[in-house]
Amino acid sequence: MRENKGKWGVVVAAMSIHLSIGSIYAWSVFTKPIMQELKWGLTEVSLAFSLAILFLGLSASFSGHLIARIGSKRALLLSTMLFTNGMIGTGLAINLESLPLVYLFFGFLGGIGLGIGYITPISLVIQLFPTKRGLPSGVAIMGFGLAAVIASPVMQTLILRIGIANTFFFMGIVYFIIMFTASMYISSPKKLEIESGKDVQREEFPRQLIQTKRFYYLWILLFLNILCGIAILSIFSPLTQEKFHISAGEAASLIGVISLFNGFGRLLWSSLSDYIGRPNTYVCLFITQFIVFVFLLIGVGSPFFYILVSIVMVCYGGGFASLPAYISDIFGIKQTGIVHGYMLTAWAAAGLIGPILTSWLRETTGGYTVSLFFFSVFMGVAMILALLLKRDLKRREKKQDQTLSSTVNL
Repeated sequence: MRENKGKWGVVVAAMSIHLSIGSIYAWSVFTKPIMQELKWGLTEVSLAFSLAILFLGLSASFSGHLIARIGSKRALLLSTMLFTNGMIGTGLAINLESLPLVYLFFGFLGGIGLGIGYITPISLVIQLFPTKRGLPSGVAIMGFGLAAVIASPVMQTLILRIGIANTFFFMGIVYFIIMFTASMYISSPKKLEIESGKDVQREEFPRQLIQTKRFYYLWILLFLNILCGIAILSIFSPLTQEKFHISAGEAASLIGVISLFNGFGRLLWSSLSDYIGRPNTYVCLFITQFIVFVFLLIGVGSPFFYILVSIVMVCYGGGFASLPAYISDIFGIKQTGIVHGYMLTAWAAAGLIGPILTSWLRETTGGYTVSLFFFSVFMGVAMILALLLKRDLKRREKKQDQTLSSTVNL
């Protein structure tokens, strides 16, 4: 019983870290104030967010190896230093009115801190719950989706009261305290870490795993899911202000609301995946999003628009939360952390392309209709790929059963 409490303590600590680093999803709260104060364009400001996601994915690709080499606690302390210094440095860059420094601190340093902080606790949580791993990993990852619920209104209030730069300074200090405290606890149940993490550290990663058709299927599915979801998140505040003529404060509150659905989706779909299976979960995710984006493309009024975007966020979060368990189903629990890291290069690619493409299309066409058309097509492709992956996994399972049956008969 005491051991189980220790495991769930790690889950809570992991969620606390994700609540901190997940504040990146509140970036669009800063978009208009930065544009107005510093006279930078939408594409230039959006690039900071895209770079953070790019370096998140790139750093995640080596985080599994890093954890195996230096341990989870040191990896998380490194993440804490990089991410919080990135926040504080961004405040300095705003004071200096330097766009390159914003890219350096928020995009590069903050992004690397994000990647290490995202992978490290999830890798440990998956190891600690080898059977029903969908729920605990979903609870931990839920923090990333819920972060903007808290951060958006707080940041909006701070921007109005103390300014953009001071908001970054303040939040950097707050996140340092939270992440440092959680990092010191997360590897404290030594017995649990020995049972799970050190076995992984001794095991060599077979690179042929990331050269399989199943890896590429899952990578493309993650890429398409993130591309559409993150593009919506990155331009949600300016989009709603233009489309429905609401204030920046109201838009910030709405970001918090849709981020609540992002977090809720992580818990809902990851828990559901333990019962209906990960392949069925992904098929349902993309069928739902395809239908939603078609409705958004047709055009709807404000109440229905917010409902549809919330559904997109539920599915967006669900894709993230179900992924670690899906990876462990296909490649094995002991390889989850490293494969997960490589898989998140899809996040890097989608995070770079999605917001920039959407902002460029907005500035080129004067609206978001073309973007919504592409999102609908992408979800249709993802739906087909999810079905193909499910069929491929069924064939593998059938082949394994036949091999096992032949061995038993012999």
